[in-house]
Amino acid sequence: MQLFIEQLINGCALGSLYAMFAVGFGLVFATLGILNAAHGTYASWAAIAALYATEQMGLPFPLALLAGVIAGGVLALVVDQIGFQPLRGRGAGMMGALITSIAFWIILDSLAGLATGQQSLSFPPGTTPSRMLHLGPILLPGIQLVSIGAMLLVTLGMHMLMRHTRFGSAMRAVGWNGTAAALGGVNPRMVVVATAFLAGATSGLAGVLAGVATQNVSFALGQGLMLKGFAAVVVGGYDDVRGAAVAGVSLGVLEVMSAQYLSSSLRDGITYVLLLGFLLLRPRGLFGRAAFVRA
Repeated sequence: MQLFIEQLINGCALGSLYAMFAVGFGLVFATLGILNAAHGTYASWAAIAALYATEQMGLPFPLALLAGVIAGGVLALVVDQIGFQPLRGRGAGMMGALITSIAFWIILDSLAGLATGQQSLSFPPGTTPSRMLHLGPILLPGIQLVSIGAMLLVTLGMHMLMRHTRFGSAMRAVGWNGTAAALGGVNPRMVVVATAFLAGATSGLAGVLAGVATQNVSFALGQGLMLKGFAAVVVGGYDDVRGAAVAGVSLGVLEVMSAQYLSSSLRDGITYVLLLGFLLLRPRGLFGRAAFVRA
């Protein structure tokens, strides 16, 4: 029983990383209409920025984490304004944005490889939360509770922002029809800028915490988050952050449990079988609305 509880918590912690990334990824897709293949690189670069802030600048982990989050948000904003804003102005559509995002993915991934020397780096000992916590007879790494707590705060905060604020209403209006939103007094450009930053910062938070939890800061870090985050968005529904969060945590638990009780070689396969099943049987996801159609 103790092993089961430990693995359940491990799965929730891993799934929390997927959930946070999925929230940012889904926000871009629902509001900006972009299936952004470069989104995983924001997480990689956020972890690299946090590592640099720790090693080279000597910042304590909370400030290094903040630096990584801001770096993820700024990078997402730069990519959006350089790559996607001109396409929006010309009405290039989703396919043009997807091709552009693939180009940015390749460029940013290659640059991240150069920045890390094509190696897997780690935070220096003692610079990150490494304390082990006792939950009765169960011993837990503190970073796991940090990841779960961060996921809960991000999900709750983003849900409140989207559903209970005027800015959230503006974001949903722009996602539905930017022209109509502008006629209603919304500034679509400012909404796009804020959305891109928020999405990048959220994914950056997932990237930094993933780099600490796995002690693996590399150009490949964001690729794993991208694949599982995309699956979480499809399973949970991209127009509701709660669905992405629930699906992300569920995927993490499923992945850990299947590796523990079945076979580690099945952990990814089960995830993608589930993804395929939802695409075929419920393409709008768990929390998606059947009537949601992009204009």
